[in-house]
Amino acid sequence: MPDLSFVCDLIPRILPFECLELRFMQLAFLGLILLAPMAAMMGVQVVNFRMAFFADAISHTAFAGVAIGLILGLSPYCTMPIFAVAVGLLIVAMQRRSMLSSDTIIGVCLSAIVAFGLAVVSRAPSVQRDMLRFLYGDILTIGEADVVFLSLLFVLLTAFQAWGYNRLLYTGLDPALAETHRVRVAFYQYSYAALLSLVVIFSVWWVGVLLVTGLLIVPAAAARNFARSAGSMFWWALIISFTSAVAGFLISAQEWARTATGATIVLIAFVWFAASLAAGAIRRQTGR
Repeated sequence: MPDLSFVCDLIPRILPFECLELRFMQLAFLGLILLAPMAAMMGVQVVNFRMAFFADAISHTAFAGVAIGLILGLSPYCTMPIFAVAVGLLIVAMQRRSMLSSDTIIGVCLSAIVAFGLAVVSRAPSVQRDMLRFLYGDILTIGEADVVFLSLLFVLLTAFQAWGYNRLLYTGLDPALAETHRVRVAFYQYSYAALLSLVVIFSVWWVGVLLVTGLLIVPAAAARNFARSAGSMFWWALIISFTSAVAGFLISAQEWARTATGATIVLIAFVWFAASLAAGAIRRQTGR
């Protein structure tokens, strides 16, 4: 595994805060500045394609992923992402082959997933206490191996977005028309669902089920208000998500605050969203 000492030692030199002198805080910070941009990149399509319910359904696979790990005697850190990706691909397959609306299909899958997870977990009282971590998240538990994996996922996701951003927009707006222009709609739908599932489930580990949707949607929604094109929305989302992550992390680590990191990040993003509403109102009044 690569040695992260150089990168970790560089953080307090760039941001001279006392909280960043500790190694576990440095790893948590690295994890956040990798996770937040990934959530922003995927969040742009989540907002544009109205997939918030899909992301919410994937986040709730955390309970079932833990349950499957218990049944098979495997680590939840292995079963959760595998199960999340499997559910994401299953939902896309059902959407492509069913006459039912997307919301109906996602609602059915979400109900079954949550019911299965809670049914199994309810039989193991010792595990019920651990489930609180997935509800609220704990960024301070991130380790070096997690940072390395997030780095690889970040590279993969960035390459996917750089290569297929316009095709994803085309696919989301009109899949049938996109197919007539030789866009591999099925490939992009399945690939996006798999990558979104991974981003969501890792966000659950460190931000929590209750806040993961906010991490995806709020920066992208604010970016949509600021932006005047699909391309600028992407960059606005990255700026808002990154600054929210850094500010939320540093504020939550201060003695006078001592708030949950994930909640603080989402609140900072909401401040951005409120500012975007004000900016939009001013733009409409001035006619620009």
